[in-house]
Amino acid sequence: MSEENFNGCFMGELQDDHPEQAHHDRYGVPGGWYQWGRYFDRFDVSKEPHEPNRFGWIVEVDPMDPTSTPKKRTALGRFKHEGAETVVAPDGRLVVYMGDDQRFDYLYKFVSEGRVDPDNRLASRGLLDSGTLYVAKFDDDGSVEWMPLTHGRGSLTAANGFASQADVLIETRRAADLLEATPMDRPEDVEPDTKTGRVWVMLTNNSRRGEDETNAANPRPDNMFGDIIEIQEPDGDFAATRSSWDFLVKCGDPAVAAVGATWNPLTSENGWFGSPDNCAVDPMGGLWVATDGNEGTGAADGLWAMETDGQSRGTGRAFYRVPVGAELCGPRFMPDSKTLFVSVQHPGASDGATFENPATRWPDFDPRMPPKPAVVSIQNKGGDAIGRKTA
Repeated sequence: MSEENFNGCFMGELQDDHPEQAHHDRYGVPGGWYQWGRYFDRFDVSKEPHEPNRFGWIVEVDPMDPTSTPKKRTALGRFKHEGAETVVAPDGRLVVYMGDDQRFDYLYKFVSEGRVDPDNRLASRGLLDSGTLYVAKFDDDGSVEWMPLTHGRGSLTAANGFASQADVLIETRRAADLLEATPMDRPEDVEPDTKTGRVWVMLTNNSRRGEDETNAANPRPDNMFGDIIEIQEPDGDFAATRSSWDFLVKCGDPAVAAVGATWNPLTSENGWFGSPDNCAVDPMGGLWVATDGNEGTGAADGLWAMETDGQSRGTGRAFYRVPVGAELCGPRFMPDSKTLFVSVQHPGASDGATFENPATRWPDFDPRMPPKPAVVSIQNKGGDAIGRKTA
């Protein structure tokens, strides 16, 4: 589980000379939009200035053991996690890819010290306790350098305020700043593909990037529509510290030259989109992209199938749309690819909508019921795998 916009839970103020002030500023604490500090002192930073440090982590839950206790995996760093996608490297080490979902923040991966034992599930419980956390630097020559966030290396020293690895992990963003990682356009979901050694990175958008703040991996100022980046891990080694990268597509309307979109010309009027957010790689290696903010293009959010190889690379195909005001997230396939699950968040969350007069009453369409989030199961009527033609 990901602790993402935790800063919104906090209220209160610190004195400007408080040692936590600059640290809180880097994470946007206090955000205050949930107002929890009005009722619980722990969420008022003037009373509990260190409490925000308890949030912003990945929490591991063992779904196979209902008696187990969820655990915060602090070795994976503290930031606004959109998610954490795992893959096993060829040498057996566990690799976790993560995006920090904020404008101008970074892409990370964690490589475990220990190795996965496929014959002993319980032996893998502690794999996320120790290993190396890396942050990505995208170079102009198409290479990615994965820089270790390790206390004592480079500028991550006591002289710069890091007394131990604990400080590096609590202040992951500042540590990445000092290493001069590449500021990205809201890196959200990051999905590895074990069949090809590729990693797909969803960059949702960044309307605040100026002309003088562009870089090779984020070349568009005022990037309203986002991008999809492909990382190629050498020989499928997800634990590698040097990779290569390229764009799959720069999103937005390809008919508007000023947008700078780069869709394959085979893409139809319904096949392009904006604001890629979550994604999934199906068991056959197909890439599927969900959006959050596609309403900026004048259409609803939804799910698209993406072509990633050959002459059709960079072609999008619309598959599923969600109701007005909703966001589609968490697409996941069953192993046989015959069932796809998607989550529909906050349907009807539109300007001017009220409880009495919502923008939609999905999924019940009952005038007595408000709109409700839901998980939708999708199957192919012909019984074949989703995304492949029936006989």
